[in-house]
Amino acid sequence: MSKFNKNKKKESPAVSTASLPDIVFMLLFFFMVATVMREVDQKVEIERPSASEVTRLEDKSLVHYIYIGPSITPEVHGPDARIQLNDQIVPSEFAIPRWKEMKMQEVAPRDQPYVTTSLKVDKETQMGIVTRVKEQLREINALKINYSTLNSIVD
Repeated sequence: MSKFNKNKKKESPAVSTASLPDIVFMLLFFFMVATVMREVDQKVEIERPSASEVTRLEDKSLVHYIYIGPSITPEVHGPDARIQLNDQIVPSEFAIPRWKEMKMQEVAPRDQPYVTTSLKVDKETQMGIVTRVKEQLREINALKINYSTLNSIVD
């Protein structure tokens, strides 16, 4: 007589779910840390132009964005190109020096020379408004400007 019965079906042990809450909270924490929230709600339509020569910005935390294009709600703001700073459409380019001064106060003094102002401009926008924005930036000595384009860099 043998001690082992070969005909008996083996039952698999139940799967332990004791560590399941730990795994769920670890995944939740990972996605909370790794997710980047959108900083600005875009209120102007921007179809960026393409470019043949582009370079990548090194530190995007030192970039201040100015959006220029037609409003998403033309019945409120009109059909012309508008300037958006942070989450607001401003009435004219004369609000730029005050906005830039507030943004520069958020940057450490040692990093202020490296701050770039990026213009995200719709490709159908007239250059007159862009020129007026650049003149306002020039008056406050914000001379480091770039234009955001559609093309990405291929390494």
